[in-house]
Amino acid sequence: MSERALTEDDEGKRVVNANGDEIGMVSDVRGGTAYVDPDPGITDTITSKLGWSDRDEDDYPLDRSSIGMISDDEIRLKEDL
Repeated sequence: MSERALTEDDEGKRVVNANGDEIGMVSDVRGGTAYVDPDPGITDTITSKLGWSDRDEDDYPLDRSSIGMISDDEIRLKEDL
């Protein structure tokens, strides 16, 4: 697991599975928890990168124990999920 804490800087990053398939985008980070929008549109992507978005009822919290790696562009989930 990545030991780096999740921050607002992670908003807008792609969330991918261990194979690199995109499963969503980080729409919000609150209290160290990332919330994933599984079906972001272009507007969601732009506003999230600008820090203007908030999570909604369709976004899902990402369990920290599921994270394998955090890079500059994406959050990659562990292979054994």
